[in-house]
Amino acid sequence: MLKDLVNQLERWYEENQHEQIVEAIEQLPIVERDYKIIGHYGRALNNLGRYSEALQQLETVKQQGQQDADWYWRVGYAYFFLQKWQKALAAFEKAQELAFDNRVEAYITYCRKIMKNIVQMTENVQHIPFRKRDFSQFWEQSDYANKNYVEASPTPEIIASIEQELGYKLPADYIWLMQQQNGGIPVNTCFPTVMPTSWAEDHVAITGIMGIGREKTYSLCGELGSNFMLEEWGYPNIGVVIADCPSAGHDVIMLDYRACGNDGEPAVVHVDQEDDYYITFLAPNFATFIAGLINEEIFDIYE
Repeated sequence: MLKDLVNQLERWYEENQHEQIVEAIEQLPIVERDYKIIGHYGRALNNLGRYSEALQQLETVKQQGQQDADWYWRVGYAYFFLQKWQKALAAFEKAQELAFDNRVEAYITYCRKIMKNIVQMTENVQHIPFRKRDFSQFWEQSDYANKNYVEASPTPEIIASIEQELGYKLPADYIWLMQQQNGGIPVNTCFPTVMPTSWAEDHVAITGIMGIGREKTYSLCGELGSNFMLEEWGYPNIGVVIADCPSAGHDVIMLDYRACGNDGEPAVVHVDQEDDYYITFLAPNFATFIAGLINEEIFDIYE
């Protein structure tokens, strides 16, 4: 019976039917869920973005997994997407010690680069505090930006209303920047990455940053704002879309509240619809993301 189920779980995995896997296992009495079944369960939960639940399940068979590279890989994968880089790195390194795997090696490299970048980005922001920076040349001035992005300066009432509609508390530095200019197109539109995306091997690009309001097309609650991208394009409900990208909807930049809760300080991530909504960590907070934007000419291979 269990052998037939395991074979079925493998077929569903090959067909990307991860919800089917979870549903089938959850119908199975807990006493019948052996080590292999829990492994399938954790993997499916990871593939559905339910990383905390995956860790909880994998933890129940921790003793049996001590010599299993797959167990450490699944644990590391969950920690990686929960942005717990040190724990992810430790799990990946143990998996690699048990059985060399190119995918594990890649994630070890990603962890190390991300942790190094976070230190560098944090030092950069600490060297020149965000609100002491010169933003006089930050925004591109254009009729297109004025028509589609730039809202009137947000009042406390508007901010509260938008937060209520979105269901998240906006970062203080984001609100502060929008009070200087409420949305628009930055002069610098690229952010370096340690992982390749559908846009480029080493960076992502944005078209504009959404302002706090409802009037403009690319405002947080505008016609093509955050809720539209979640509801119509199927982006994961992990936070708030704050920037669109040149792909015209096929990737976006989001505030990611999974680790901090709806009222906390969110990380900034890239979500790639072209790659099954793969989430790439960019920066630990909004201020660090803005300070890290660089000009597209740096990535222009024709220069």
